[in-house]
This record gives sequence, structure tokens and C-alpha cells, in this order.
Amino acid sequence: MPRSNSKAVIVVEDDVSVSHALVRVLRLGGLEPVAYPSAEAFLDEAGEFQAICLIIDIQLPGMSGFALRERLADSRALPPVVFMTAYDEPESRERAAAAGAVAFLAKPFSGRALLEIIEKEANLPPGELHKGTFE
Repeated sequence: MPRSNSKAVIVVEDDVSVSHALVRVLRLGGLEPVAYPSAEAFLDEAGEFQAICLIIDIQLPGMSGFALRERLADSRALPPVVFMTAYDEPESRERAAAAGAVAFLAKPFSGRALLEIIEKEANLPPGELHKGTFE
């Protein structure tokens, strides 16, 4: 896990290619991504995590992204949550909003859009993240 004063971003995504792409975008943006292939892996390995944002796929093997968010509801300082999915349905958007998500992204989405959301929701100074290389 990254240092507690870092720009750590947790990614929970079971698709390896999507996870690698997100990690790359986040690193190029100046963040410290930590990726987990499932909600259970995150819960088992993260312990007392400190992050500026959680990026969670809705459809995961085992525990869903929504169930993970519910499980984390009692966390003292839950960072902003961004839900993502390849299945953009109104019901999913409604559930994400009800769960307190700061954003709902339908795959594929731009790296720039993701970095802008993180910068805003983590209260980083404008221009803190390197967004110029992403469409």
C-alpha cells in the first residue's frame, strides 16, 4: 500500500486489460494506483487503506462493486467512489447515485475524464494531475 500522504488510488477491476490501462493512465497522471482483481482481494489485502479515490467496477466475480461499497460504508474516512461498468443501465446509475458515488463511468471512457473527476473530488489543486496526454 502506498504511503499515507500519497496520491493513492484504489482500482477494483477484474478485467486485466482494463486494470492495466487504468493503472497506466493513473500513473501517467501523477497518481499512485493500487489494483485489485476482486472486491475480496481488496478486502483481504488492503487492511486500513488510505486513498484519495476508489474506482470500482460494478460487475465483479464474487462480491459486486455495489456490495463492496456497502461493506465499506462504516469506514471512518471513505474516499470518493467512482463506479464504472461496461453495462450502462439506468438501474445501475440509480444504484450508484444512491450509494453516494461521485461519478458513474460507462466503459470505454477517457483517461482525461477520469483524472478530472479525481482531481475535483479529491480536492487537488487545478492542474495538479497531468491530463494533457489523454483524449
